[in-house]
Amino acid sequence: MANGSTTTGTASATETVTETATATATESTAAAAPRTEVRRPALSPSRAGDFKQCPLLYRFRAVDRLPETPTKAQVRGTLVHSVLERLFALPRGGRTPETARELLRPTWSELSEESPEWMEIFTDPASAEEVAEWLTSAEKLLDSYFELEDPRTLSPEACELHVETELDSGVLLRGYIDRLDVAPTGEIRVVDYKTGAAPRLIGEAKAMFQMKFYAVVLWRLRGVVPRQLKLLYLSDGQALAYTPDEPELARFERTLEAIWQAILRAGRTGDFRPNPSKLCGWCSHQDLCPSFGGTPPDYPGWPEPDPGEESALDRAD
Repeated sequence: MANGSTTTGTASATETVTETATATATESTAAAAPRTEVRRPALSPSRAGDFKQCPLLYRFRAVDRLPETPTKAQVRGTLVHSVLERLFALPRGGRTPETARELLRPTWSELSEESPEWMEIFTDPASAEEVAEWLTSAEKLLDSYFELEDPRTLSPEACELHVETELDSGVLLRGYIDRLDVAPTGEIRVVDYKTGAAPRLIGEAKAMFQMKFYAVVLWRLRGVVPRQLKLLYLSDGQALAYTPDEPELARFERTLEAIWQAILRAGRTGDFRPNPSKLCGWCSHQDLCPSFGGTPPDYPGWPEPDPGEESALDRAD
């Protein structure tokens, strides 16, 4: 079993592989060339899901790095995740619905200051009424969360946990877990909050793919198969729990290895083909897609992209 590492926090992952330049000597001193930080390519749930859904979408996001304007639902999901993370940082007794509501607006002020472009989701960013209505919709999601569980009874090991491990095949897996609960007996539960509006059947399939990805990473890191994978759907107050087993995770691990090998083959040839589906309606790049009469930009070549990095928007999807 390959070894891995975990760290907690909300910031982007900072693990890097350092390429050290050769020092060249002068008559009086030996001067070393600057060190170049190279982030090793990895597979994340979001980018693996992109390739599985549509290889061309993967290319647009991981190779071309085309910008995308987030939706109100995506930014709202990021906001709700941030509030829940801050809520669990409080002592148990302070994790109340009232406290969550009090955290909502200050958290949004911080997030919108860090990413001012997110204000573009509003028709009129200066409209206090439009912003207030949107914040009220986020408040309803928080209220829904408290109908699903009482955070005062929980003691998570970590929230927004960064996990990373290398499989025996050499594939590097990387991602963020919304919440990790560990029982005194050592049993592990992976919890993920869903606030998006994806079609239910497709959304659940994508969500379970993500959860099995995390289960494989934790299994390889800790040698323990998670006892439960739990999805909390805040939009409709539904919970979905699933219990994986070791043979299933072994099969899923092989699936991830196959996806990575397919990505590398496409990267060498530039053959990232579109895969039209019902999800095309949510794609930001239809004008560049051959399936919609568009032309992709010239392929820049396989630049060893870092498809393992997930944004806050990815994690809140």
